[in-house]
Amino acid sequence: MSSAPPDDILHRTDNGVSWITLNRPEAMNAVTWDQRERVIALLGEASADPAVRAVVLTATGKGFCAGADLRGAPPAGDRVAGDVARMIRLGAQRLITAVLDCEKPVIAAVNGTAAGIGAHLALACDLVIAAEPARFIEVFVRRGLVPDGGGAYLLPRLVGPQKAKELMFFGDALPAADAERLGLVNKVVPAGELEKTARAWAERLAQGPTRALALTKQLVNASLDGDRAAALAAEAAAQEINMTTADANEGVASFVERRTPTYRGR
Repeated sequence: MSSAPPDDILHRTDNGVSWITLNRPEAMNAVTWDQRERVIALLGEASADPAVRAVVLTATGKGFCAGADLRGAPPAGDRVAGDVARMIRLGAQRLITAVLDCEKPVIAAVNGTAAGIGAHLALACDLVIAAEPARFIEVFVRRGLVPDGGGAYLLPRLVGPQKAKELMFFGDALPAADAERLGLVNKVVPAGELEKTARAWAERLAQGPTRALALTKQLVNASLDGDRAAALAAEAAAQEINMTTADANEGVASFVERRTPTYRGR
């Protein structure tokens, strides 16, 4: 069980939307070990809870997430070969995987700087809305480090290998407007409109056919990792599963009856 101070992660559920908010503004929301475990747990709970139909991941203050804050990690002791790889697998990679595997659509509402694992946390989300002051920084090279937390997997799939290398080799800050132009961000809004826009998108998703959205997310996330035959087989299997849901039946019936569908996430 996580021992994160309760105020370090704010959480509420409103209108079918789980709001997960990093709340260490004094540290630009650099994520601690305990915070990471809490976020992973909340994403797992969102997947399992039928009352939750969308997730918003955001933060307080001027930073979305400045990377990992290792000061909250358990004592490392004497390091031996394999320790670092294990730490990455069980730490940053688990956090990113929890976002990618969440069975509900996840929106990143990026209020400020997203650096290192913080940038990858945003990019792992299904949709990204950024405030105008937000910046994305592949900060690892500035510390002589290799990108972790799935960065070398996520970034080339979003912007292509050449641009991904440029961002990772130089570590320059990428303003929100440029991130939108490259396809890293879906929408840029004034800072004062970030929460309102995220809420509108999330509540729209929460009114949608939840299982169909989950299966669509799985298909899209897997689409670049396999061949055409595997993708088409996965698509057919997903449609087979989805057609057993009440929402799929409602969608078809509403079309036939020429009315607006009412989806219940089941």
